[in-house]
Amino acid sequence: MTATLIDGKAFAGHVRAQVADHVARLKEEHGITPGLAVVLVGEDPASQVYVRSKGKQTVEVGMKSVEHKLDATTSEQDLLAVVEQLNNDPEIHGILVQLPLPAHLDEDLVINSIAPEKDVDGFHISNVGLLGTGQKSMVPCTPLGCLMMLRDYHGSLSGLDAVVIGRSNIVGKPMAQLLLGDSCTVTIAHSRTKDLAEVVRRADIVVAAVGRPEMVPGDWIKPGATVIDVGINRLDAPEKGEGKTRLVGDVDFHSCAAVAGAITPVPGGVGPMTIACLLANTVTACCRANGLAEPEGLTA
Repeated sequence: MTATLIDGKAFAGHVRAQVADHVARLKEEHGITPGLAVVLVGEDPASQVYVRSKGKQTVEVGMKSVEHKLDATTSEQDLLAVVEQLNNDPEIHGILVQLPLPAHLDEDLVINSIAPEKDVDGFHISNVGLLGTGQKSMVPCTPLGCLMMLRDYHGSLSGLDAVVIGRSNIVGKPMAQLLLGDSCTVTIAHSRTKDLAEVVRRADIVVAAVGRPEMVPGDWIKPGATVIDVGINRLDAPEKGEGKTRLVGDVDFHSCAAVAGAITPVPGGVGPMTIACLLANTVTACCRANGLAEPEGLTA
């Protein structure tokens, strides 16, 4: 491997330390404790693990953590009532409704019921529009984490050629907007892109967020390019024993690492940054709600 490893776990620790420091100052100087509320509907195992981790890390940085766990059969009306209660709670600065929701619930309706200023996931249509027009918004956590790592590695991103593989509302589209905001030349590629390999080979920065395991091989990567792998895919790993799995990204790590200048691993790359940026967004939302200066280095 010749590429520099971008250690997302270590970087996330640095972000959490910055958040904790800002939280301590908010408490000491203004008597304010940022509050994050997470709403979980149903018993999806992955969601339960994720919500526990969010709650644990929220408390560790000194913030107030509130969890609402609702039955999988909860009606849309009852879920919206919980969100409205949190919208009106002055001690809650960030609200996150864990996705996916049970099939009988309208995810768009629920997301757009969250007060935009408390939408720390950055999924509300108002925040999407603000980001797309270059205005101050709440930014989705995973793309924000990717941007932070890119800025840390490169310094200025101005003039770099970036390719985002994937066009989801959660990662691909906001990632492209953030890179445009930092003056990259941006291409959004996807499953129907013609000559995808050639498109990717032009890129100084490749962000892979397509959800297909090891889709991007090393011979697609421009020598010296930076590769940010957002993918988290489980593959069978019989060598570890029956029923065991291994985590891989959307790029073939070993072949890409032999060519790239820098690369994020899976696991330990982008993943840890998502919750760290959720905490950062909550502090940012708290500061905005109280007319205080936003924490430097924790926003887009």
